[in-house]
Amino acid sequence: MNGSGNGVVVDDPTMLIGGERRGAHGGGTFNAVDPSTGKRIARVPKAGAEDVADAVAAAEAALPAWRAATPLERAAVVRRIADVVEEHAEELALLDVLDNGSPIREMRNDSRIAASHLRYFAGLALQVRGETIPGEDERLNYTLRQPYGVVGRIIPFNHPLMFAASRLAAPLIAGNTLVMKPSEHTSLSALRLAELCADFVPAGVLNMISGFGGEAGDALVTHPRVRRLAFIGSAEVGRMIQQRAATEVVKTVTLELGGKNPIVIFADADLDAAVDGALRGMNFTWQGQSCGSTSRLLVHDSLHDELVERLAARMDALQSGPPTDEATETGAIVNRRQYDKVLGYLQIGREEGSRVVAGGGPVEIADRPDGLFLRPTLFDHVDPASRLANEEIFGPVLAAMPFSEYGRAVEIANQVAYGLTAAVFTRDLGLAHRFARDVEAGYVWVNDSSRHFPGTPYGGYKDSGIGREESVDELLSYSQVKNVNVNFG
Repeated sequence: MNGSGNGVVVDDPTMLIGGERRGAHGGGTFNAVDPSTGKRIARVPKAGAEDVADAVAAAEAALPAWRAATPLERAAVVRRIADVVEEHAEELALLDVLDNGSPIREMRNDSRIAASHLRYFAGLALQVRGETIPGEDERLNYTLRQPYGVVGRIIPFNHPLMFAASRLAAPLIAGNTLVMKPSEHTSLSALRLAELCADFVPAGVLNMISGFGGEAGDALVTHPRVRRLAFIGSAEVGRMIQQRAATEVVKTVTLELGGKNPIVIFADADLDAAVDGALRGMNFTWQGQSCGSTSRLLVHDSLHDELVERLAARMDALQSGPPTDEATETGAIVNRRQYDKVLGYLQIGREEGSRVVAGGGPVEIADRPDGLFLRPTLFDHVDPASRLANEEIFGPVLAAMPFSEYGRAVEIANQVAYGLTAAVFTRDLGLAHRFARDVEAGYVWVNDSSRHFPGTPYGGYKDSGIGREESVDELLSYSQVKNVNVNFG
Protein backbone atom coordinates (compact mmCIF):
# COMPACT_ATOMS: atom_id res chain seq x y z
CA MET A 1 0.00 0.00 0.00
CA ASN A 2 1.24 3.49 -0.79
CA GLY A 3 -0.01 7.04 -1.16
CA SER A 4 -2.46 8.87 1.08
CA GLY A 5 -6.07 10.05 1.13
CA ASN A 6 -7.90 9.43 -2.14
CA GLY A 7 -4.61 8.53 -3.83
CA VAL A 8 -4.01 5.35 -1.82
CA VAL A 9 -3.12 2.29 -3.87
CA VAL A 10 -3.86 -1.04 -2.16
CA ASP A 11 -2.19 -4.21 -3.38
CA ASP A 12 -4.50 -7.19 -3.83
CA PRO A 13 -4.12 -9.20 -0.60
CA THR A 14 -3.47 -12.89 -0.08
CA MET A 15 -4.58 -15.33 2.59
CA LEU A 16 -2.17 -17.00 5.02
CA ILE A 17 -2.53 -20.77 5.25
CA GLY A 18 0.18 -22.95 6.76
CA GLY A 19 2.68 -20.11 6.56
CA GLU A 20 2.06 -19.70 2.81
CA ARG A 21 0.61 -16.55 1.26
CA ARG A 22 -1.85 -17.71 -1.35
CA GLY A 23 -5.12 -17.11 -3.12
CA ALA A 24 -8.24 -19.22 -3.10
CA HIS A 25 -8.56 -22.53 -4.91
CA GLY A 26 -9.79 -21.76 -8.39
CA GLY A 27 -8.60 -18.17 -8.15
CA GLY A 28 -11.94 -16.74 -7.00
CA THR A 29 -11.99 -13.17 -5.69
CA PHE A 30 -14.45 -10.50 -4.58
CA ASN A 31 -14.17 -6.73 -4.46
CA ALA A 32 -13.25 -4.62 -1.47
CA VAL A 33 -15.12 -1.34 -1.89
CA ASP A 34 -14.49 2.01 -0.22
CA PRO A 35 -17.92 2.95 1.22
CA SER A 36 -17.06 6.65 1.17
CA THR A 37 -16.55 6.65 -2.61
CA GLY A 38 -18.17 3.49 -3.95
CA LYS A 39 -14.92 2.59 -5.71
CA ARG A 40 -13.16 -0.76 -5.70
CA ILE A 41 -9.91 -0.69 -3.76
CA ALA A 42 -8.75 -4.31 -4.03
CA ARG A 43 -9.63 -7.85 -5.07
CA VAL A 44 -9.81 -10.22 -2.11
CA PRO A 45 -9.43 -14.03 -2.23
CA LYS A 46 -12.78 -15.80 -2.00
CA ALA A 47 -12.15 -18.90 0.07
CA GLY A 48 -14.38 -21.94 -0.10
CA ALA A 49 -14.63 -25.24 1.76
CA GLU A 50 -11.42 -26.57 0.20
CA ASP A 51 -9.45 -23.55 1.45
CA VAL A 52 -10.94 -23.93 4.91
CA ALA A 53 -9.98 -27.60 4.95
CA ASP A 54 -6.41 -26.63 4.01
CA ALA A 55 -6.30 -24.07 6.82
CA VAL A 56 -7.63 -26.52 9.41
CA ALA A 57 -5.14 -29.18 8.26
CA ALA A 58 -2.30 -26.66 8.55
CA ALA A 59 -3.47 -25.69 12.04
CA GLU A 60 -3.62 -29.34 13.07
CA ALA A 61 -0.12 -29.97 11.76
CA ALA A 62 1.23 -27.02 13.76
CA LEU A 63 -0.63 -27.90 16.95
CA PRO A 64 1.75 -30.41 18.62
CA ALA A 65 4.75 -28.07 18.56
CA TRP A 66 2.73 -25.00 19.56
CA ARG A 67 1.00 -26.85 22.40
CA ALA A 68 4.39 -28.11 23.61
CA ALA A 69 5.89 -24.59 23.67
CA THR A 70 6.09 -23.04 27.11
CA PRO A 71 3.51 -20.41 28.03
CA LEU A 72 6.23 -17.75 28.04
CA GLU A 73 7.39 -18.80 24.58
CA ARG A 74 3.85 -18.42 23.26
CA ALA A 75 3.56 -15.08 25.07
CA ALA A 76 6.73 -13.85 23.36
CA VAL A 77 5.17 -14.50 19.94
CA VAL A 78 2.00 -12.64 20.90
CA ARG A 79 4.07 -9.69 22.17
CA ARG A 80 5.87 -9.61 18.83
CA ILE A 81 2.47 -9.39 17.11
CA ALA A 82 1.75 -6.38 19.34
CA ASP A 83 5.04 -4.83 18.20
CA VAL A 84 4.04 -5.34 14.57
CA VAL A 85 0.66 -3.69 15.15
CA GLU A 86 2.39 -0.67 16.69
CA GLU A 87 5.05 -0.49 13.98
CA HIS A 88 2.44 -0.58 11.20
CA ALA A 89 -0.36 1.21 13.06
CA GLU A 90 -0.83 3.98 10.50
CA GLU A 91 -0.92 1.60 7.54
CA LEU A 92 -3.36 -0.75 9.26
CA ALA A 93 -5.57 2.13 10.38
CA LEU A 94 -5.71 3.55 6.86
CA LEU A 95 -6.68 0.15 5.45
CA ASP A 96 -9.60 0.09 7.86
CA VAL A 97 -10.60 3.62 6.91
CA LEU A 98 -10.71 2.68 3.22
CA ASP A 99 -12.41 -0.66 3.82
CA ASN A 100 -14.80 0.29 6.62
CA GLY A 101 -15.55 4.01 6.23
CA SER A 102 -14.84 5.06 9.82
CA PRO A 103 -12.75 8.18 10.54
CA ILE A 104 -8.98 7.86 10.64
CA ARG A 105 -8.63 8.96 14.25
CA GLU A 106 -10.96 6.19 15.40
CA MET A 107 -9.09 3.56 13.44
CA ARG A 108 -5.78 4.79 14.87
CA ASN A 109 -7.27 4.29 18.30
CA ASP A 110 -8.27 0.76 17.29
CA SER A 111 -4.62 0.02 16.52
CA ARG A 112 -3.62 1.18 20.00
CA ILE A 113 -6.36 -0.90 21.62
CA ALA A 114 -5.33 -3.96 19.61
CA ALA A 115 -1.71 -3.73 20.75
CA SER A 116 -2.72 -3.25 24.39
CA HIS A 117 -5.02 -6.28 24.29
CA LEU A 118 -2.26 -8.44 22.83
CA ARG A 119 0.12 -7.38 25.61
CA TYR A 120 -2.56 -7.91 28.25
CA PHE A 121 -3.15 -11.51 27.23
CA ALA A 122 0.57 -12.19 26.86
CA GLY A 123 0.91 -11.10 30.48
CA LEU A 124 -1.70 -13.65 31.54
CA ALA A 125 0.15 -16.61 30.01
CA LEU A 126 0.92 -18.24 33.37
CA GLN A 127 -2.71 -18.02 34.50
CA VAL A 128 -3.73 -20.96 32.32
CA ARG A 129 -3.18 -23.41 35.13
CA GLY A 130 -4.94 -26.03 37.18
CA GLU A 131 -5.47 -26.44 40.89
CA THR A 132 -5.08 -29.05 43.61
CA ILE A 133 -8.23 -30.19 45.37
CA PRO A 134 -8.12 -31.44 48.98
CA GLY A 135 -9.33 -35.01 49.42
CA GLU A 136 -8.49 -38.28 51.11
CA ASP A 137 -5.14 -39.17 52.62
CA GLU A 138 -2.94 -41.20 50.26
CA ARG A 139 -4.48 -39.48 47.27
CA LEU A 140 -3.68 -36.40 45.22
CA ASN A 141 -6.34 -34.71 43.13
CA TYR A 142 -5.45 -31.99 40.65
CA THR A 143 -6.71 -30.41 37.45
CA LEU A 144 -4.98 -29.56 34.20
CA ARG A 145 -6.00 -26.92 31.67
CA GLN A 146 -5.31 -28.04 28.11
CA PRO A 147 -6.02 -26.45 24.71
CA TYR A 148 -8.94 -27.52 22.55
CA GLY A 149 -6.76 -27.83 19.44
CA VAL A 150 -7.86 -25.93 16.35
CA VAL A 151 -9.98 -22.86 17.11
CA GLY A 152 -12.17 -21.02 14.60
CA ARG A 153 -12.85 -17.30 15.02
CA ILE A 154 -15.15 -15.16 12.87
CA ILE A 155 -14.93 -11.41 13.39
CA PRO A 156 -17.15 -8.48 12.32
CA PHE A 157 -16.76 -5.41 10.14
CA ASN A 158 -17.01 -2.56 12.63
CA HIS A 159 -13.49 -2.79 14.13
CA PRO A 160 -11.58 -4.90 11.60
CA LEU A 161 -7.98 -4.59 12.81
CA MET A 162 -8.86 -4.33 16.49
CA PHE A 163 -10.81 -7.59 16.45
CA ALA A 164 -8.37 -9.41 14.17
CA ALA A 165 -5.43 -8.66 16.45
CA SER A 166 -6.99 -8.70 19.90
CA ARG A 167 -9.10 -11.81 19.38
CA LEU A 168 -6.21 -14.01 18.26
CA ALA A 169 -4.37 -13.53 21.56
CA ALA A 170 -6.35 -15.72 23.96
CA PRO A 171 -6.56 -18.83 21.73
CA LEU A 172 -2.84 -18.73 20.97
CA ILE A 173 -1.75 -18.05 24.54
CA ALA A 174 -3.84 -21.03 25.70
CA GLY A 175 -1.93 -23.28 23.28
CA ASN A 176 -4.45 -23.60 20.46
CA THR A 177 -3.83 -22.97 16.78
CA LEU A 178 -6.20 -20.69 14.93
CA VAL A 179 -8.17 -20.25 11.74
CA MET A 180 -9.65 -16.74 11.58
CA LYS A 181 -12.07 -15.28 9.06
CA PRO A 182 -12.70 -11.53 8.96
CA SER A 183 -15.92 -10.08 7.60
CA GLU A 184 -16.20 -10.17 3.83
CA HIS A 185 -16.91 -6.44 4.03
CA THR A 186 -13.59 -5.60 5.75
CA SER A 187 -10.86 -8.16 5.12
CA LEU A 188 -7.88 -5.98 4.20
CA SER A 189 -6.31 -5.15 7.57
CA ALA A 190 -6.66 -8.71 8.89
CA LEU A 191 -5.00 -10.17 5.80
CA ARG A 192 -2.23 -7.58 6.00
CA LEU A 193 -1.68 -8.34 9.69
CA ALA A 194 -1.31 -12.04 8.91
CA GLU A 195 1.16 -11.21 6.14
CA LEU A 196 3.24 -9.13 8.55
CA CYS A 197 3.27 -11.98 11.08
CA ALA A 198 4.20 -14.74 8.65
CA ASP A 199 7.95 -14.38 9.20
CA PHE A 200 7.89 -15.08 12.95
CA VAL A 201 4.65 -16.88 13.84
CA PRO A 202 5.29 -20.61 13.26
CA ALA A 203 3.65 -21.86 10.08
CA GLY A 204 0.09 -23.05 10.67
CA VAL A 205 -0.31 -21.49 14.11
CA LEU A 206 -2.17 -18.49 12.66
CA ASN A 207 -4.19 -18.97 9.49
CA MET A 208 -6.16 -16.08 7.99
CA ILE A 209 -8.78 -16.76 5.34
CA SER A 210 -11.18 -14.43 3.56
CA GLY A 211 -14.53 -15.15 2.02
CA PHE A 212 -18.27 -15.04 2.50
CA GLY A 213 -20.03 -16.19 5.63
CA GLY A 214 -22.30 -18.62 3.81
CA GLU A 215 -19.32 -20.37 2.20
CA ALA A 216 -16.00 -20.02 4.05
CA GLY A 217 -17.68 -19.14 7.34
CA ASP A 218 -20.06 -22.07 7.21
CA ALA A 219 -17.27 -24.47 6.26
CA LEU A 220 -15.32 -23.33 9.30
CA VAL A 221 -18.34 -23.57 11.61
CA THR A 222 -19.19 -27.12 10.50
CA HIS A 223 -15.66 -28.54 10.17
CA PRO A 224 -15.48 -31.58 12.47
CA ARG A 225 -11.87 -30.88 13.52
CA VAL A 226 -12.71 -27.41 14.84
CA ARG A 227 -14.06 -28.11 18.32
CA ARG A 228 -13.98 -24.52 19.61
CA LEU A 229 -15.64 -21.59 17.83
CA ALA A 230 -16.11 -17.90 18.60
CA PHE A 231 -18.22 -15.43 16.67
CA ILE A 232 -18.85 -11.69 16.95
CA GLY A 233 -21.81 -10.37 14.98
CA SER A 234 -25.58 -10.25 14.83
CA ALA A 235 -27.92 -12.33 16.97
CA GLU A 236 -29.55 -13.75 13.84
CA VAL A 237 -26.26 -15.11 12.50
CA GLY A 238 -25.24 -16.24 15.99
CA ARG A 239 -28.31 -18.45 16.24
CA MET A 240 -27.56 -19.91 12.80
CA ILE A 241 -24.00 -20.68 13.91
CA GLN A 242 -25.28 -22.49 17.00
CA GLN A 243 -27.45 -24.66 14.78
CA ARG A 244 -24.85 -25.32 12.11
CA ALA A 245 -22.04 -26.02 14.59
CA ALA A 246 -24.02 -28.91 16.04
CA THR A 247 -24.59 -30.68 12.71
CA GLU A 248 -21.30 -32.62 12.69
CA VAL A 249 -19.89 -32.89 16.22
CA VAL A 250 -20.39 -31.33 19.66
CA LYS A 251 -18.62 -27.96 19.78
CA THR A 252 -17.97 -25.27 22.34
CA VAL A 253 -19.32 -22.01 20.89
CA THR A 254 -19.12 -18.52 22.35
CA LEU A 255 -21.01 -15.60 20.85
CA GLU A 256 -20.71 -11.84 21.28
CA LEU A 257 -23.84 -10.59 19.59
CA GLY A 258 -26.01 -7.55 19.08
CA GLY A 259 -27.66 -5.14 21.46
CA LYS A 260 -30.47 -2.63 21.86
CA ASN A 261 -28.92 -1.08 24.90
CA PRO A 262 -30.56 1.37 27.33
CA ILE A 263 -29.05 4.52 28.78
CA VAL A 264 -31.25 5.71 31.64
CA ILE A 265 -31.15 9.31 32.91
CA PHE A 266 -32.78 9.76 36.33
CA ALA A 267 -34.13 13.06 37.66
CA ASP A 268 -31.10 13.83 39.84
CA ALA A 269 -28.49 13.22 37.09
CA ASP A 270 -25.78 15.72 36.23
CA LEU A 271 -27.28 17.04 32.99
CA ASP A 272 -23.94 17.93 31.36
CA ALA A 273 -22.53 14.48 32.11
CA ALA A 274 -25.71 12.81 30.90
CA VAL A 275 -25.64 14.63 27.55
CA ASP A 276 -21.97 13.71 27.13
CA GLY A 277 -22.74 10.10 28.03
CA ALA A 278 -25.66 9.82 25.63
CA LEU A 279 -23.56 11.23 22.79
CA ARG A 280 -20.54 9.06 23.54
CA GLY A 281 -22.61 5.94 24.23
CA MET A 282 -24.02 5.88 20.69
CA ASN A 283 -20.54 5.61 19.14
CA PHE A 284 -21.46 8.05 16.39
CA THR A 285 -17.76 8.39 15.55
CA TRP A 286 -17.97 5.01 13.90
CA GLN A 287 -21.48 5.68 12.63
CA GLY A 288 -23.25 3.92 15.50
CA GLN A 289 -22.03 0.60 14.13
CA SER A 290 -21.40 -1.01 17.50
CA CYS A 291 -23.21 -3.79 19.33
CA GLY A 292 -22.58 -1.95 22.60
CA SER A 293 -24.14 1.36 21.50
CA THR A 294 -26.67 2.73 23.97
CA SER A 295 -29.32 3.22 21.30
CA ARG A 296 -32.35 3.63 23.63
CA LEU A 297 -32.34 6.86 25.63
CA LEU A 298 -34.69 6.73 28.63
CA VAL A 299 -35.03 10.17 30.29
CA HIS A 300 -37.01 11.13 33.37
CA ASP A 301 -39.92 13.44 32.57
CA SER A 302 -38.39 16.31 34.54
CA LEU A 303 -35.22 16.37 32.41
CA HIS A 304 -36.54 15.08 29.13
CA ASP A 305 -37.16 18.23 27.11
CA GLU A 306 -33.94 20.01 28.06
CA LEU A 307 -31.73 16.95 27.64
CA VAL A 308 -33.18 16.08 24.24
CA GLU A 309 -32.78 19.65 23.02
CA ARG A 310 -29.16 19.85 24.14
CA LEU A 311 -28.30 16.42 22.80
CA ALA A 312 -29.87 17.21 19.41
CA ALA A 313 -27.70 20.34 19.15
CA ARG A 314 -24.56 18.32 19.95
CA MET A 315 -25.47 15.70 17.36
CA ASP A 316 -26.14 18.30 14.69
CA ALA A 317 -22.67 19.75 15.37
CA LEU A 318 -20.87 16.47 14.57
CA GLN A 319 -18.88 16.86 11.37
CA SER A 320 -19.59 14.36 8.60
CA GLY A 321 -16.89 14.05 5.97
CA PRO A 322 -14.29 11.94 4.19
CA PRO A 323 -13.00 9.31 6.62
CA THR A 324 -9.39 10.16 5.76
CA ASP A 325 -9.90 13.78 6.87
CA GLU A 326 -8.48 14.47 10.33
CA ALA A 327 -11.45 16.73 11.15
CA THR A 328 -14.12 14.15 10.30
CA GLU A 329 -16.14 12.95 13.28
CA THR A 330 -18.58 10.59 11.56
CA GLY A 331 -17.83 8.76 8.32
CA ALA A 332 -19.54 6.34 5.95
CA ILE A 333 -21.79 3.33 6.56
CA VAL A 334 -19.84 0.16 5.81
CA ASN A 335 -21.77 -1.05 2.74
CA ARG A 336 -24.86 -0.45 0.64
CA ARG A 337 -26.90 -3.17 2.32
CA GLN A 338 -26.32 -1.72 5.77
CA TYR A 339 -26.93 1.80 4.48
CA ASP A 340 -30.29 0.77 3.01
CA LYS A 341 -31.19 -1.02 6.24
CA VAL A 342 -30.60 2.14 8.28
CA LEU A 343 -32.58 4.22 5.77
CA GLY A 344 -35.39 1.73 6.15
CA TYR A 345 -35.46 2.23 9.91
CA LEU A 346 -35.52 6.00 9.47
CA GLN A 347 -38.70 5.50 7.46
CA ILE A 348 -40.10 3.04 10.01
CA GLY A 349 -39.51 5.56 12.81
CA ARG A 350 -41.44 8.23 10.97
CA GLU A 351 -44.28 5.87 10.12
CA GLU A 352 -44.55 4.83 13.77
CA GLY A 353 -45.04 8.45 14.77
CA SER A 354 -41.70 9.24 16.35
CA ARG A 355 -40.40 12.79 15.92
CA VAL A 356 -37.02 13.50 14.27
CA VAL A 357 -35.16 16.14 16.28
CA ALA A 358 -31.67 15.71 14.78
CA GLY A 359 -30.40 14.31 11.49
CA GLY A 360 -32.85 12.08 9.73
CA GLY A 361 -31.26 11.11 6.44
CA PRO A 362 -28.33 11.11 4.00
CA VAL A 363 -25.77 13.87 3.68
CA GLU A 364 -23.81 14.72 0.54
CA ILE A 365 -20.05 15.05 0.85
CA ALA A 366 -18.13 17.07 -1.73
CA ASP A 367 -16.41 14.96 -4.39
CA ARG A 368 -18.01 11.76 -3.01
CA PRO A 369 -21.41 11.51 -4.71
CA ASP A 370 -21.53 7.75 -4.25
CA GLY A 371 -20.50 7.79 -0.59
CA LEU A 372 -22.74 6.10 1.99
CA PHE A 373 -23.06 8.99 4.45
CA LEU A 374 -25.92 9.39 6.94
CA ARG A 375 -26.38 12.05 9.58
CA PRO A 376 -26.58 10.97 13.24
CA THR A 377 -30.29 10.84 13.95
CA LEU A 378 -32.31 11.35 17.13
CA PHE A 379 -35.96 10.31 17.34
CA ASP A 380 -38.00 11.59 20.29
CA HIS A 381 -41.15 10.31 21.99
CA VAL A 382 -40.53 6.82 20.66
CA ASP A 383 -43.13 4.24 21.66
CA PRO A 384 -41.33 1.61 23.82
CA ALA A 385 -43.35 -1.07 22.01
CA SER A 386 -42.33 0.10 18.53
CA ARG A 387 -39.87 -1.55 16.17
CA LEU A 388 -37.58 1.46 16.49
CA ALA A 389 -37.34 0.78 20.23
CA ASN A 390 -36.88 -2.99 20.01
CA GLU A 391 -34.90 -3.93 16.90
CA GLU A 392 -31.15 -3.52 16.50
CA ILE A 393 -30.37 -1.05 13.71
CA PHE A 394 -26.56 -1.01 13.93
CA GLY A 395 -26.38 2.52 12.64
CA PRO A 396 -26.39 6.14 13.87
CA VAL A 397 -29.98 6.16 15.17
CA LEU A 398 -30.90 6.97 18.77
CA ALA A 399 -34.43 6.53 20.15
CA ALA A 400 -35.48 8.75 23.08
CA MET A 401 -38.44 8.05 25.34
CA PRO A 402 -39.57 9.59 28.65
CA PHE A 403 -40.40 7.76 31.88
CA SER A 404 -41.80 8.84 35.23
CA GLU A 405 -40.72 6.30 37.84
CA TYR A 406 -38.03 3.70 38.55
CA GLY A 407 -40.12 0.58 37.91
CA ARG A 408 -41.17 1.78 34.48
CA ALA A 409 -37.58 2.62 33.53
CA VAL A 410 -36.42 -0.89 34.43
CA GLU A 411 -39.39 -2.42 32.62
CA ILE A 412 -38.57 -0.57 29.40
CA ALA A 413 -34.85 -1.29 29.76
CA ASN A 414 -35.46 -5.04 30.10
CA GLN A 415 -38.29 -5.54 27.60
CA VAL A 416 -36.09 -6.21 24.56
CA ALA A 417 -34.57 -9.55 23.54
CA TYR A 418 -31.04 -8.20 23.99
CA GLY A 419 -28.90 -7.61 27.06
CA LEU A 420 -25.37 -6.54 26.18
CA THR A 421 -24.74 -3.15 27.82
CA ALA A 422 -26.61 -0.55 29.88
CA ALA A 423 -25.80 2.83 31.36
CA VAL A 424 -27.36 4.83 34.18
CA PHE A 425 -26.86 8.45 35.23
CA THR A 426 -27.78 9.45 38.79
CA ARG A 427 -26.20 11.07 41.85
CA ASP A 428 -27.96 8.54 44.11
CA LEU A 429 -25.51 5.71 44.79
CA GLY A 430 -28.23 3.41 46.10
CA LEU A 431 -30.34 3.98 42.98
CA ALA A 432 -27.32 3.32 40.78
CA HIS A 433 -26.55 -0.01 42.46
CA ARG A 434 -30.23 -0.99 42.40
CA PHE A 435 -30.42 -0.36 38.67
CA ALA A 436 -27.14 -2.23 38.04
CA ARG A 437 -28.64 -5.19 39.90
CA ASP A 438 -32.02 -5.07 38.15
CA VAL A 439 -31.05 -4.39 34.55
CA GLU A 440 -30.63 -7.45 32.32
CA ALA A 441 -27.26 -6.66 30.75
CA GLY A 442 -23.76 -8.05 30.96
CA TYR A 443 -21.83 -4.75 31.08
CA VAL A 444 -23.13 -1.73 33.01
CA TRP A 445 -21.81 1.82 33.30
CA VAL A 446 -22.75 4.18 36.13
CA ASN A 447 -22.38 7.87 35.19
CA ASP A 448 -20.41 6.82 32.12
CA SER A 449 -20.86 5.03 28.79
CA SER A 450 -19.08 3.26 25.96
CA ARG A 451 -15.67 2.85 27.62
CA HIS A 452 -14.06 -0.56 28.05
CA PHE A 453 -11.55 -1.29 30.80
CA PRO A 454 -8.65 -3.80 30.71
CA GLY A 455 -9.37 -7.08 32.43
CA THR A 456 -13.13 -6.58 32.78
CA PRO A 457 -15.39 -9.32 31.33
CA TYR A 458 -17.40 -8.13 28.33
CA GLY A 459 -20.41 -10.05 27.09
CA GLY A 460 -24.18 -10.20 27.13
CA TYR A 461 -27.33 -11.64 28.59
CA LYS A 462 -30.22 -13.14 26.59
CA ASP A 463 -29.83 -12.83 22.79
CA SER A 464 -26.68 -10.74 23.18
CA GLY A 465 -24.50 -13.78 23.51
CA ILE A 466 -22.73 -16.51 25.45
CA GLY A 467 -19.36 -16.13 27.14
CA ARG A 468 -17.13 -13.24 28.18
CA GLU A 469 -14.18 -11.59 26.44
CA GLU A 470 -11.46 -8.99 27.17
CA SER A 471 -10.56 -10.66 30.50
CA VAL A 472 -9.07 -13.77 32.02
CA ASP A 473 -12.48 -15.39 31.39
CA GLU A 474 -11.76 -15.21 27.65
CA LEU A 475 -8.35 -16.79 28.07
CA LEU A 476 -9.62 -19.67 30.20
CA SER A 477 -12.49 -20.29 27.77
CA TYR A 478 -9.93 -21.54 25.25
CA SER A 479 -8.83 -24.34 27.57
CA GLN A 480 -10.47 -27.57 28.70
CA VAL A 481 -10.32 -28.80 32.29
CA LYS A 482 -9.04 -32.30 32.98
CA ASN A 483 -9.20 -33.85 36.45
CA VAL A 484 -6.46 -36.24 37.60
CA ASN A 485 -6.80 -38.43 40.72
CA VAL A 486 -3.69 -40.22 41.97
CA ASN A 487 -3.82 -43.14 44.44
CA PHE A 488 -0.46 -43.31 46.24
CA GLY A 489 -0.89 -47.03 46.98
